[in-house]
Amino acid sequence: MGICDFTMKLADGTQRSLSEYRGKVLLIVNTATGCGFTPQYEGLEKLNGRYHAAGLEILDFPCNQFGHQAPGTDEEIVSFCRLHYSTSFPQFSKIDVNGAQEAPLYTCLKKEKGGVLGSAVKWNFTKFLVDREGRVVGRFAPTVTPEQMEEKIRQLL
Repeated sequence: MGICDFTMKLADGTQRSLSEYRGKVLLIVNTATGCGFTPQYEGLEKLNGRYHAAGLEILDFPCNQFGHQAPGTDEEIVSFCRLHYSTSFPQFSKIDVNGAQEAPLYTCLKKEKGGVLGSAVKWNFTKFLVDREGRVVGRFAPTVTPEQMEEKIRQLL
């Protein structure tokens, strides 16, 4: 299965087929609202503003697996992000990115791009970059800011 073969639940409860993003460059991020990396939402929104029209889609998947740093409901998470960071990219329902209940999308992402110390996602704000053909071409640690990824994104667009 490829990335575009999955259907995921948006924060508002509706289902979205990722096939809607076929032909786009995707930046898929597991996020948390109470994390030291949470201010990266600002950089993600800046990338979205600069490159959305050129074909970039940022897909936000809140995850509460790391330090319970995304404890809110989907609605609370969306409200927080819009209020504090003016986010406008799609926010999906909270998921697990590791373990028995992990979202199949993340099983696929990790299979395509394992991490330095194994395939498991180690923390919030791990980022996967997917090219227009649906190939996972990059995996970035939480410490890599959206701004540091900008040139790579530009090259794919």
